[in-house]
Amino acid sequence: MLPALLAIAAGLALLVWSADRFVEGSAVTARHFGMPPLLIGMVVVGFGTSAPEMVVSALAASQGNPGLALGNAYGSNITNIALILGITAIISPIAVHSQVMRKELPILAGITLLAIWQLLDGSLSRLDAVGLLLTFTALLGWSIWAGMKKPQDALALEVSAELDERVMPIRNAVLWLVAGLALLIISSRILVWGAVDLATAFGVSDLIIGLTIVAIGTSLPELASSVIAARKGEHDLALGNILGSNMFNTLAVVGIAGMIAPMEVAGDVLVRDLPVMAGLTFALFALGYGFRGPGRINRVEGVLLITAFVAYTLYLLISTF
Repeated sequence: MLPALLAIAAGLALLVWSADRFVEGSAVTARHFGMPPLLIGMVVVGFGTSAPEMVVSALAASQGNPGLALGNAYGSNITNIALILGITAIISPIAVHSQVMRKELPILAGITLLAIWQLLDGSLSRLDAVGLLLTFTALLGWSIWAGMKKPQDALALEVSAELDERVMPIRNAVLWLVAGLALLIISSRILVWGAVDLATAFGVSDLIIGLTIVAIGTSLPELASSVIAARKGEHDLALGNILGSNMFNTLAVVGIAGMIAPMEVAGDVLVRDLPVMAGLTFALFALGYGFRGPGRINRVEGVLLITAFVAYTLYLLISTF
C-alpha cells in the first residue's frame, strides 16, 4: 500500500507542476502567433487546465479501468464547482461581467443533460463518444467565432492583463509546452498505477478512487488558477477556468476515453454522481447567469458550495467503508 500512496503523491505533485508549465507555455505561444486573448482564455487555458483529466482518463480507459476514467471526469466537475468555486468565492465574491461567460453557463447545463441522456442505458458506446467529440468540436468552433466577433469582452481584458505578466521568449514558451506535455503523460501513468493499486489494496472500486483522490488531485491546476485570478479581481477569468474545464471534461475527456474503450457505466454513477454533478451545474447557472443584472457568487453561497462538496465526499466514504 505504501508504494501506491507514494506513487499517488508523487504523480499528483508532478501532474500539477507540469500542467502549470504546459498552460503557461501554451498561452504565451498562442499569443506570440496572434491568437486573441479571449480565445486564449476560453480555449488554451481551458484545455490546459483539463489536460491532467484528459491524460489520466485516457490512460485509465486504455488499461481497462473505466470507473477511474469516468470518476476522474465527473468527480473533477463536482470538485470544480463545489470546492474550487466555493473557495474562490470566499476569497473574493465572483461577479460575472463577461457576456461570453453568460452564454457558456446555459451551454454547460445543456452539455450536462446530454451526458446524462447518453448514459441512461448503462453504457458509453463509441457512438456516444463520437457524439460527445462532435459536440466538443462544434463548441470549439463557436468559441472561436465568439472570440473573433467580440474581442474586447471582459474576459479578454483579464486574460490580456494576465499574459502581460508572463513575458518570456517564444523558444522558452515552446520548451515549457513540450516538456509540460511529456511530464503530464509520465505523471499520469504514475498516478493511474498508484490509484488502481490503492483501490485493490482497500477493496474498493476504482470509481471511488477516481471520484475522490484522483478527481481532487487533477483539479488542483483549476484551484490554483482560479484562486490567483480571484485575488487579482479577475472574476470572469476565475469562472472561465471552471466553465472551460467542465466542458472539456464532459465532452472531450469522456469522449476520448469512450473512443479508446467503450464501457459499462456503474449504477452508482447514474443514481448518485450524475445527479450531484447536474444539481451543482444548474445551481452554478442560477447563481452566475444574473437574470436581473450581472451574476454573482457571494461568500455565503461559496460556503454552501463547499458544504455540498464535504457532504458528498463524506457520503462516498461512509457508503464505501
